[in-house]
Amino acid sequence: MSVKASVSITDQQDEFARQLVADGQYSSVSAVVQRGLELVRTEKEREAAELAALQAFFAERAAGSFVSAEEGRRRTDDMIAAKIRAHGL
Repeated sequence: MSVKASVSITDQQDEFARQLVADGQYSSVSAVVQRGLELVRTEKEREAAELAALQAFFAERAAGSFVSAEEGRRRTDDMIAAKIRAHGL
C-alpha cells in the first residue's frame, strides 16, 4: 500500500535526488525518498537491537559474581607472574 505524503527537502537534496534519477539509479524522486526512509528505519532497528544486546549483557554481568578490587589485582598479578615464568623471564 502506498500513502501520498508531502515533504519538504532542501534545494541541495532535490538536486541530489534528481541527479540520482537522471543517472538511472532510481525511477523517481519519490523512490529516492522512499529508499532514504528505509535506510533510516533499518538503522533505527539495528541501533535498537544493539542496545538490547548491551542491556542483556550488562544485566547478565550484574547478576554474576563479583570479586573485590583487591582480589582482582591479586588475580591479575598472579596471571602476569605465570606469563613471565612461562616465557622464562
